[in-house]
Amino acid sequence: MVDRLDQPRQQGLRLRPHYDPEAFGRLSEQIARFLGTARFLVYMTVFVAVWVLWNVFAPQEWRFDPYPFIFLTLMLSLQASYAAPLILLAQNRQDDRDRIQNELDRSAAERNQADVEYLTREIAALRIALGEVATRDYIRSELQRLQEELQEPYAPAAAPHSREAR
Repeated sequence: MVDRLDQPRQQGLRLRPHYDPEAFGRLSEQIARFLGTARFLVYMTVFVAVWVLWNVFAPQEWRFDPYPFIFLTLMLSLQASYAAPLILLAQNRQDDRDRIQNELDRSAAERNQADVEYLTREIAALRIALGEVATRDYIRSELQRLQEELQEPYAPAAAPHSREAR
């Protein structure tokens, strides 16, 4: 049977298990956070100490991992072999989030820069426009000059069309 590109594939038998990558990523981040805590170090130290003390001081028939502690080494290696990829997965997810945040910050900075440039041009235009407007000192000096003119003795000239002349 030939696959048609204009139709979805038929659901068939899957050999690989299906998993939700997002849920797995969240789980790996939680594990990585726990592995990076002092609590984990204390738990691991207590676990190894109990293991060693049990296999050194317990009666011979109760010991399950004699002195070279091969089984303990295997358990720690297994734990490390799972922890390393989980930590790397969590770091990759954090890098993705950081990259997206950096892009958002960069676009916000570009918008802010454009706004600042616009406001700078507007302020420059206002300064130019204010250069053509009368300033407070100019208006004050004109008002003082007019006040001085009004305070001079008023000498009316004989008006030819006054009431008294009629």
